[in-house]
Amino acid sequence: MFGKFSRRHFAKLAGASALGVATAPAHAAAPATAGQPASFPQGFVWGTATSSYQIEGAVNEDGRGRSIWDTFSHTPGKIEDGTTGDRANEHYHRYKEDIGLIKQIGAKAYRFSIAWPRVFPDGTGAPNPKGLDFYDRLVDELLKNGIEPFATLYHWDLPQALEDRRGGWRSSETSKAFADYAGHMAARLTDRVKSIFTINEAGRFVTFGYGLGIDAPGLKLPDADVNQVRHHVALAHGLAVQAIRARGRAGTKVGPAENLATCVPAFDTPEHVRAAEIATRELNSGFLGVILEGKYTDGFLQYAGSNAPKFTAEELKIISSPNDFVGLNIYAPQFYIAASDKPPGWKMLPFPASFPHMSSDWLRVGPETIYWAPRLAAKVWNIENIYISENGTSSEDKVSADGQIYDLDRIMYLRNYLRQLQRATSEGVPVRGYFLWSLMDNFEWIYGYEKRFGIFHVDFATQRRTPKLSVDFYRDVVARNAIGV
Repeated sequence: MFGKFSRRHFAKLAGASALGVATAPAHAAAPATAGQPASFPQGFVWGTATSSYQIEGAVNEDGRGRSIWDTFSHTPGKIEDGTTGDRANEHYHRYKEDIGLIKQIGAKAYRFSIAWPRVFPDGTGAPNPKGLDFYDRLVDELLKNGIEPFATLYHWDLPQALEDRRGGWRSSETSKAFADYAGHMAARLTDRVKSIFTINEAGRFVTFGYGLGIDAPGLKLPDADVNQVRHHVALAHGLAVQAIRARGRAGTKVGPAENLATCVPAFDTPEHVRAAEIATRELNSGFLGVILEGKYTDGFLQYAGSNAPKFTAEELKIISSPNDFVGLNIYAPQFYIAASDKPPGWKMLPFPASFPHMSSDWLRVGPETIYWAPRLAAKVWNIENIYISENGTSSEDKVSADGQIYDLDRIMYLRNYLRQLQRATSEGVPVRGYFLWSLMDNFEWIYGYEKRFGIFHVDFATQRRTPKLSVDFYRDVVARNAIGV
């Protein structure tokens, strides 16, 4: 199961169920010249990222409620190495140490997620003061160290109580509960937190959690129900945007973070680029597209047929509440696209068996993806502000005899991806910042602790954090605001 289903399927599966615009504004750095480092725009935000269930631990402490991932990870056979997030990185108690790691790399921003069941143990009702206090302490410690907090409200750990009472995302009542939670957190934190991501990677947790049974809550629903779940998640995003604007401080910025279906033209000619634009719009219509356009495309509705979600005009209006930015989680090319003289005007090309990949077999190496994905998204939807909200890779990460971790494969991956990202910014693609996934090794969902994405190694028996060679690499990028030649 674990080798067959992976991130490389996310957009393909979401796109299968989802089946000419303004030029991006130019805030670009000059392109690199021979022998000179490739610089990013002035003020470019360099950060790193984590999520609550993957690092916090302390699942039964200080009034935290149970999440669907607590239940799922304790179900035999669901996690490859048989582990859970019960302890994880003990970040709930070690957050000061971990913020010190961010300071070591010189990053000025940190994208973390808030555990909904830690602050609302039952999903609704009275908030948990101790849970709120933890995020107050976390934010204050970040600011004390000169690190800007970027909060994510939902990174998959839905309160189990909402799944039990309301069917989780199968019900629009969960969308409304999410809006109440979002408004409460905005009122609590936006005196210090200026940027909020609403929902992370609907493209994965909807299809894998409710359609294929691979992620929490482990359901295998019919296509019509999966599409309705996705619609409720989009509605939750729109309601949350409205709640944050109503209850947050003036100037608070908000947007989604999505692992969009990344479409790369087979090669750079006008007809293939145009085909990739069309494919990007159609394959992302089921979530990101409806958020940014306020409608489902005709192609999506035609493909879905009787399985299309039920919705109202008022819901579409809510879903398309204006965003301040869009976060794109970009790891690997999911589709190479070629022009076609047959409808819909584009076709997906098959991957050859020899296509290179990292230590996770789904993570194909396609550095050009981080150039094309934001470029095409900005063009298709006229987006003015984009963050690369996640990018990174797992690595073998063997501890050498001298106690060091020489993760040259990760450095290779990051170097090549960041050069392509610099290419994008030099051409005026409006990418404002980059969050490396991840700060440290953590609980990697269905893979448990076997897949390591961190630039800091974690010995989960002792909880010792050790910098990998990639820490030095990323520190240099951040310090110079440039990727070396």
